[in-house]
Amino acid sequence: MSKNGLLLVNLGSPKSPSTKDVKTYLKEFLSDQNVVTLPKWFWQPLLRGMILPMRTWRSATYYRHMWTQAGSPLTVYTEMMQRKVQSILSDWDIQFAMNYGGPTITEKMKLMHQNGDAQIIVLPLFPNYTQSTHDTIIEKVKATGIPAYIIKNFYDQPRYQQILAAQVDESYVRKNYDAVIFSYHGIPMSMINKGDPYEKECQATTAGVLKYIQQVPKEKVFTVFQSKFGPMPWLKPYLKNTLMEIAAMGKRNVLIVTPSFVEDCLETIEENDVQNYQTFRSSGGKVFDAVPPMNASDDFCQFIAELSQKKLAAYRGNANE
Repeated sequence: MSKNGLLLVNLGSPKSPSTKDVKTYLKEFLSDQNVVTLPKWFWQPLLRGMILPMRTWRSATYYRHMWTQAGSPLTVYTEMMQRKVQSILSDWDIQFAMNYGGPTITEKMKLMHQNGDAQIIVLPLFPNYTQSTHDTIIEKVKATGIPAYIIKNFYDQPRYQQILAAQVDESYVRKNYDAVIFSYHGIPMSMINKGDPYEKECQATTAGVLKYIQQVPKEKVFTVFQSKFGPMPWLKPYLKNTLMEIAAMGKRNVLIVTPSFVEDCLETIEENDVQNYQTFRSSGGKVFDAVPPMNASDDFCQFIAELSQKKLAAYRGNANE
């Protein structure tokens, strides 16, 4: 009997925090032309000759710091999400894949096809669409030749916004915060200038969540971008600069919200909890707390299950028109 399939796709993680495995992962990730759009003839010699040798050992140190006995937090939580959604959608086939590293999108799509999945939904685990996260996933899915419906974003779903708002409220009431900073993963301005909708979707995410927040005064909310890479201009304002500026203004206690990251990863554990925390403290800040990501929470897994059912019904309806 045929069934529906759902493939959850996350960014990926090295196999281990060893220098060798981190280098392999970074090479695949930074060779993706949807991530780094520079011409290959220019970028590849730079990547192999300078960036990988300089970046790998530092990244491996970060990965070792965040690694758990069960493995990379991103992988652990993605597996947990897959199991929880499978328990909710018991008559579906729920799988997960990684855009970089493994398990690969290709092998999981083929497995689902072999399993007899009649209709497959692919859900990239990024609330906001951008070329750098989504386009390679879409290309890999299409390259299999197996028909699938792709959910390109979910930032505007009321239930998602309500879950995030409840998390923010729950964290905010614990202390007297001077600022609540919504920090999204940045992308190069060159992508925005070519029409990428990411910035508008991020601003709309903050605005949508604020409709449901009960405890946070809107004047305390900032929207910023983090994780800048390379010398070219990226989306502003940058989180690091904002932290220094608000500390100088006397705002000593901040709460960070990271909607781009539905699960703990290098950016939340190492970049924010260590590097950006140190920046804020050295600038005169005192309290630097973060709202935990969804991390396969029951509410988020229920939302994913309901979103998949709703989207599949909509796709079927459009196909029948």
